[in-house]
Formats: sequence, C-alpha cells, structure tokens
Amino acid sequence: MTTFKSFVLTETEEGLTPAYQTLTTEDLSEGDVIVRVHYSSINYKDMLATQPHNKIIRQYPRIPGIDFSGTVIDSQHPRFQKGDQVLATGYDIGVAHDGGFSEVARVKGDWLVPLPDGLTLEEAMIIGTAGYTAALSVNALEQNGSTPEKGPILVRGASGGVGSMAIMMLQRRGYEIVASSGNKTYVDTLKMLGADQIISRIDDVTLKALHKTEWQGAIDPVGGASLAEVLKRVHPSGAVAVSGNASGATFDGSVFPFILRGVRLIGIDSVYTPMSDRQEIWHRLSTDLKPNHLHEMKHVVPFDKLPEAIEAFKEPTHHGRIVIDMSGSHK
Repeated sequence: MTTFKSFVLTETEEGLTPAYQTLTTEDLSEGDVIVRVHYSSINYKDMLATQPHNKIIRQYPRIPGIDFSGTVIDSQHPRFQKGDQVLATGYDIGVAHDGGFSEVARVKGDWLVPLPDGLTLEEAMIIGTAGYTAALSVNALEQNGSTPEKGPILVRGASGGVGSMAIMMLQRRGYEIVASSGNKTYVDTLKMLGADQIISRIDDVTLKALHKTEWQGAIDPVGGASLAEVLKRVHPSGAVAVSGNASGATFDGSVFPFILRGVRLIGIDSVYTPMSDRQEIWHRLSTDLKPNHLHEMKHVVPFDKLPEAIEAFKEPTHHGRIVIDMSGSHK
C-alpha cells in the first residue's frame, strides 16, 4: 500500500502536538475521490487551527489545510476520473475532515471543483480560499448595485490575502479603491496591485451615529468593533461585505446607517457556497485575476517548511499569500 507524508495535529494531555506522519489512504477521512495534492495554502483559519485551545478543530487527530489543488488518482464519483485536475475549498476540509496539508487527500467528489481553464494548479492556490472569499465579496457588492461610476470602495485588511485579492479584482473591473492597512511595509505593493489611496487601519470607535459618507461600499475581512465605524461612512444604499473576524467577532453599532441610509451588511460564507455558484465564482477568478500581479504576491514554501511558514504567517509584517508546494516528490 502506497504511503505518503501528512502534517497531523494530535491532542494529548500535554496539549496540541503538530507533527509530520507517514500515512496511507486508509488513515484519511472517508470520501469517494482521492487526490494527489500539488499545492495548498495558509489561511487565517489554518493558522488558528494549529494553535492550542483553538475552536476550529473539535476532534483529533486531524490534518489541517482548508484548501488544496491537485490531480485525481482514484475516483468513485461520476463527475471525476483519474487524471482530472481539481481544487477544493471550504466545506469541512481541514476542520472536521482531513485537509490539504498532506501529499494525498481523500474527499467527497461533491466538494471538488474542476480546475478552470486558464489557471494552473499553483495559481489556484495563490488564489485559494482568500481569493475565493474576495470574489464572493466583490460579487455581493455588485449584486447590491455597485459600479465603478458610483465612487470608491474601501478594502480593509488590505495586506492580507482577501484584501489583496479584492484590490486586484476591483482594479481589473475599473473601481477606485481605498485600501486600509496597518502594514506600512506593504504600501508600495498595494499601489502596484491597484489601490488608488492607502489609509491606516480603522481602529477608532466614536459615539457619533453617522459620519460623512466616504465609500459606496466596503470589503471587510477584519470585523471587530471598528466595523461600526465603516458602516457609518458608507453611501446611501451601499453595502459592506463582511467575511472575517481578524479584529474580533462582535461590534456595537446603531441602526441609523441601515434605516436612514439604507446601508446593507452582507455576510460572506465561503464554506458552504452551492456548487453551481462556486463554479461560477471560480470561472470569474480565472478571468478577473489573471494575468495581473498574481505571481508577485506569492511566497512558495516547500511542504517540509510548513511549520516555519505558519509562524511567518503570524507576524504583523506578513503580506501576500503563502503557497505550500506539496509536489516536490511527484512532479
């Protein structure tokens, strides 16, 4: 039986223990498609999952990694056959089901997306869950009526994966972009990606119910108390697409932005998007992000350097996308 290397989290009396292990497919979560993983990536949820006392993973042992791309090596699913190139994000992958930090993954075929034309397996993971979430956010704002003619769009957490990808997509579609970031070392890169204006992190929380409007909408993977301040500055009938809680899971705010300006707060769920919508969004990503500057924001790390890459992800100066190259032994 063929063996392969996986990065496994095990919980013991001493705490959470991450370690590389040699496994077979029988050790993996059940599924009807087996994939030779070529690339994965590090997302905010992956970083949290590797921390002690996290609330991401409830049952151990578990292979983390909420996304991956690769080649089908065995399939019992009618949509896929050996040799197909696929990608996977969301669902229970890397949380309640073994994920992408493994040379081989076994998942449900219903969770897999065929690799879109125009994207390589590596590019799919430069985009990854972060880019997919950004695309859902841009799509949500446009469904609410956003157009380039209606004014600037604020992108929070601009130095992170979601923020950077959102800037690239919005720039490609002709929007004026205001990027908010506390990472001063990333200013030149944000301008290169397409940001028209760069402002500092929005931290101050005021007592005013409304402020002068500044943006037609916002893409917010940050959340936290300052989300209320963003809502106070959005144009009438505008919207904020919120997809994360990097600054906290709660905020206090008044109803005035909603009832006096008709502002909408739109939640972005990148985990359980219906497959028809998921495939449409990935097709959009294959056109809205390429060629642009996709490869200029990647940091490719070999699988055996994954622990160091997770530590680097935690640093305040981190920016861009960390892509894990799993394919060294099977290119």
